[in-house]
Amino acid sequence: MAGSRRLENMNSDAGPKRSKQPYSEAEKAAFGVTQMLFRAFLLAALGSFFVFSLNVNYVWLSALLTVIGLVLGVVVLVRTVKFRHPRLVLFGTISGLIVTAVMCLLILTTTLFFTQVSTYQACSRAALTESAKTQCLTQLEKSMPAALR
Repeated sequence: MAGSRRLENMNSDAGPKRSKQPYSEAEKAAFGVTQMLFRAFLLAALGSFFVFSLNVNYVWLSALLTVIGLVLGVVVLVRTVKFRHPRLVLFGTISGLIVTAVMCLLILTTTLFFTQVSTYQACSRAALTESAKTQCLTQLEKSMPAALR
């Protein structure tokens, strides 16, 4: 008999189970708002990237979307920690904030060297062959300040 008691204690089904309690209406509403903000954050971050890759002349719009994304990302991060939302939202927010930080650096660099980058973009769009694209890249490197080469 003593052997069977040991097996009962080792059985994972034995003992009290912790069941998740259903969420209250306030928690559901808070999670709904956080989800909406998270979607807006992702839309702003992705929109910033796609606008930037579309044309460098729209760097102002990309910068605006990046700032909006950064603000929304911080709000979502705070809400996720405060209301203890699922870790997937936290992981997505942190990943999106990293992408937004990279976009900030990219936009800042493009703004500093706007004429060089816009000239390169126009050249590379007109280039039909790989050698022409390489020539455009060489021209970009030559137009940059000597400290950055």
